[in-house]
Amino acid sequence: MSSIGNEEDITVTPVTPGRADISPESWAALLTPRLAQFVAVARHEHVTQAARGLAVPQSTLSRAMARLEEDLGVALLARHGRRVSLTPAGRAFARSVERALGEVERAAESVRTDADPAAGKVAFGFLHTMGPETVPELIREFREDHPRVRFALVQSYGEDMIERMRAGELDLCLTSPVPEAPDLVTRRLDEQRLHLVVPAGHRLAGRRRVRLAEAADEPFVTLEPGYGLRRLTEELCEKAGFRPRVAFEGEEPETLRGLVAAGLGVALLPPPTVARPGVVELSVTAPRAARQIGVAWLAGHPDTRPVADFKRFLLGRRGRLTSAPMAGPPGPGGPDRP
Repeated sequence: MSSIGNEEDITVTPVTPGRADISPESWAALLTPRLAQFVAVARHEHVTQAARGLAVPQSTLSRAMARLEEDLGVALLARHGRRVSLTPAGRAFARSVERALGEVERAAESVRTDADPAAGKVAFGFLHTMGPETVPELIREFREDHPRVRFALVQSYGEDMIERMRAGELDLCLTSPVPEAPDLVTRRLDEQRLHLVVPAGHRLAGRRRVRLAEAADEPFVTLEPGYGLRRLTEELCEKAGFRPRVAFEGEEPETLRGLVAAGLGVALLPPPTVARPGVVELSVTAPRAARQIGVAWLAGHPDTRPVADFKRFLLGRRGRLTSAPMAGPPGPGGPDRP
């Protein structure tokens, strides 16, 4: 046998063109099992040493490399007896494969970290109205027993959060109204009364309680269509015998309170956690004005340990989910009507 350094002993295995019936979408499934083996051979430039490092028989690794080249229809390795070297195509392929395997390693490490029982991540969605006080307090309390769990928080409206869960972006969400869909599991957690919010100088501002029908002629400021609170506002007004005349639409309840304070209309809103000047919060006696708040997640979706722990924590907060409300200051006093 000639010496390794003799160029005449360098052979390139002839390779037939790749399979014509393989669609581009199937390359990953076809090649992935052999890519880590190829990178090991490329690094060692020696099949026997690579096989030892991979703890596989040398003959098995040789056959895998030959099959890889056959599937690709490209010569990746030049054989020099027991040693090998990369062809130009093999060198380019090795660089790309190493980058791809590096991404796989990082992705695997990321999901393992997120699923870590002690330091994993929970992707949690909630309504804008629950952002200022309720959710921070929930997370603070949960982290007393799970101090290393991380949260990816999303504030949005119900329909958007449900779609994000279906897309895999959220693990669970607090929403209202509580949705009904065959692919969801939902649990009601609490009820929150709604107030009729009026400007401080409004004709009803001296009252503590009103019937919603008394605001039938008022312009309303509401959340945009698609928000659960917008639908509930329309349903309650319909029960009171009128259709609300919408003057302004927005995305943030506190922005709506600002519009009310500016005298631009009235609104049906959950009670604030901190009283806002310029508005008066009135209890609604008829129809009963309240919204159900619940937690939702995808049916049949496996939970990581942090998600399961947080889910149990939320379910344990039934009936005491929301912070105690602080209504706006009542007016100077006037007759309360049932």
